[in-house]
Amino acid sequence: MSPPPLPIAPDLLKAVRESCLEAGEIAVDLFRPGEKTAARTWSKSGGSPVTEADIGVDTFLRIRLSVLLPEAAWLSEETVDDALRLSRRFVWVVDPIDGTRAYMSGSPDWAVCVALLDEGVPILGVVHAPACDATYQALRGGGAQRNSAAISATTTTSLAGSRIAGPKPMLDALARSETFEQADKIPSLALRLTRIADGTIDAGLISADARDWDLAAADLILQEAGGLLSGGSGEAVVYNRETPVHGMLVASGSGLAEPLISALQRMRDGQPQRS
Repeated sequence: MSPPPLPIAPDLLKAVRESCLEAGEIAVDLFRPGEKTAARTWSKSGGSPVTEADIGVDTFLRIRLSVLLPEAAWLSEETVDDALRLSRRFVWVVDPIDGTRAYMSGSPDWAVCVALLDEGVPILGVVHAPACDATYQALRGGGAQRNSAAISATTTTSLAGSRIAGPKPMLDALARSETFEQADKIPSLALRLTRIADGTIDAGLISADARDWDLAAADLILQEAGGLLSGGSGEAVVYNRETPVHGMLVASGSGLAEPLISALQRMRDGQPQRS
């Protein structure tokens, strides 16, 4: 028997959106368009960068979201993982600044991301990109919006002429067997997915090692816009596992999913390249 729906979902989405807008103001205060951030920066274990803005946004959202839904567990890039989340129905999944390197360098392509999982399935998502003047949101079954206007992924079914974003090595490998347009780099994984959701691009590739917080909110927005995120062989994306790390992923409008996955499979199988 499936769990009952969350009764306050529309009001909760509104409150989460407002929280993300406020969180964005914290980050914008130290953001310098086209210039190095004014925030203090350092490296985490493993070498990935973090700034005082990441920590400030994370702290703010943990306090705010915990009040909105106290029974929900917490999973965030900037918080020590707590195994309690594995036994909870609801889990907040947060990336305080997705695209920290972009933020640090003055690029506008970064976002505050919040998702709510229900038994591991995203049911609410907000991706707020203040430097791009874009706020994406979705509620499961309620469609997806950008700045309160409905959005939808493209309906193209052919790789030829499609616009695809992703790591250059992956795009170059795909280009040896397929014809398509390489879109400009989008450093934030969440924004890569939401720009598929709003039709700015047709598809995106994501290399292995993405985490739940990079994906969950934008995944729901993409689904509600008629798109699909899956593993490189078409397998479903599973959230809130013990280790919230993913392999290679592919995202697109629903009509391009099968052609793109088939092309990647041919590429991996080493089938003849086009002349």
